[in-house]
Amino acid sequence: MTDARFDALRSTRAERPAAVLEAAGARRRRPFLDESRRLLLVAADHPARAALSVRADPLAMADRYGLLDRLLVALSRPGVDGVLATADIVEDLLILGALEDKVVVGSMNRGGLQGASFELDDRFTAYDAETIEAMGLDGGKMLCRIALGDPGSLATLESCGKAVTELARRRRVAMIEPFMSVSTDGRTTNQLTAEAVIASVAVAAGLGAVSAYTWLKLPVVDQMDRVMAATTLPTVLLGGDPTERPDETYAAWERALCLPGVHGLVVGRALLYPPDGDVAAAVDIAASLVRPTTERAPTAP
Repeated sequence: MTDARFDALRSTRAERPAAVLEAAGARRRRPFLDESRRLLLVAADHPARAALSVRADPLAMADRYGLLDRLLVALSRPGVDGVLATADIVEDLLILGALEDKVVVGSMNRGGLQGASFELDDRFTAYDAETIEAMGLDGGKMLCRIALGDPGSLATLESCGKAVTELARRRRVAMIEPFMSVSTDGRTTNQLTAEAVIASVAVAAGLGAVSAYTWLKLPVVDQMDRVMAATTLPTVLLGGDPTERPDETYAAWERALCLPGVHGLVVGRALLYPPDGDVAAAVDIAASLVRPTTERAPTAP
């Protein structure tokens, strides 16, 4: 992402806004799943929910130049199938020509801003099903946090149900990211036990009038075999917050990727902002886990 390329992006945005629609209309598309039936997407919808921090840096993702640079590196690596993002980032990548032959999932509800008093009010403030179809995107992703002590969760469930139905009518994937959540002293926490994730799966799978195009995006927790036994819906694993111990994260992903019904990973900060700063290396490791090689060195006689 050179300075000249970034300047050209800014100029196009200001002088030729129609270039976004032109690029979307001309984009080469591919099937959501290829012949491997595996999927690796890079997630970049965090900024729209004011979730900008990575480890000790509270504004790591606020630098759009740096974020786009990291996305371009990630999308250029073998085995990366596409991106999950809000319209502003998708459109930047369209103008930059980085989404040819890629899966593109539009993020739909970003209203529950991190740390806000209304954080659990996950309103649909980004993509809608109509625009996802018009822009030639492959699906829409929605966050579905369920807090039994917060009446606002009912509105989130209703909105997600409508979005699932509208996407299915257009034969677009509805990717639901469900959590059982609690809010204590103004801080929202997702419950990451097997029992909580199983409960969230049961609720999410029943949303909408049609589930034929519904996918689940689930956290990796202990006893993932029990979680995956709770649904027949195709599932991808979310990467979670990046830590200083990526080897442990990779090992957990590898175990979960072997389970029936798991088709791949959707990872954001853990790949875009690895502790050593090497985006390409982090992405390559994830790609090797999603599509492990079956070739082995010959054993000695």
